[in-house]
Amino acid sequence: MQQLNLSKAFTLMESGPVVLVTTCDGEKFNIMTISWTMVLDFTPVFAIKTGEWNYSFAALRKTRECVIAIPTVDLLDKVVGIGTCSGSDTEKFSKFKLSPMSAKFVRPPLIKECLANIECRVIDIIKKHNIVVLEALAAYTDTIRKEKRTVHAVGDGTFIVDGRKIDRKKMMASKLSLVPATNDCL
Repeated sequence: MQQLNLSKAFTLMESGPVVLVTTCDGEKFNIMTISWTMVLDFTPVFAIKTGEWNYSFAALRKTRECVIAIPTVDLLDKVVGIGTCSGSDTEKFSKFKLSPMSAKFVRPPLIKECLANIECRVIDIIKKHNIVVLEALAAYTDTIRKEKRTVHAVGDGTFIVDGRKIDRKKMMASKLSLVPATNDCL
């Protein structure tokens, strides 16, 4: 094995999928690209990593709500474009030709073109690590959408696309029975 520079170690286990997070500061909507996400347990609690350097963070901290939108590989160029410009001087919904849809429980919009959307409220901000903990309030999937493959950032400007799904539900039956029932639309 060849030694890897520790500053690149995160590329070996980068999380995924890349998501879009919508916010509203009270006046305008914004979208940010986030590649560092985490499922915290079997309840609808998630975490994202962002902070003061990100224009959307002020709205997230102020309103304590957002939408996590899950794009697919056909939207990758838009996802990268969103992540490489700032909402401080760019109206991202119009620039990237995305359609905001009203959410039921939060002010930030869903993104119509995405495979799934999760309305969330902020339940904690762990300042030391810039981790925002979110509780899901509602989730939606586009069951008729043809493209369902998500993308995962490696961290070096390259991405991995989800491939074939492999079913091991029978082998995991004893563990899966402990998991609350879900709608397996994805």
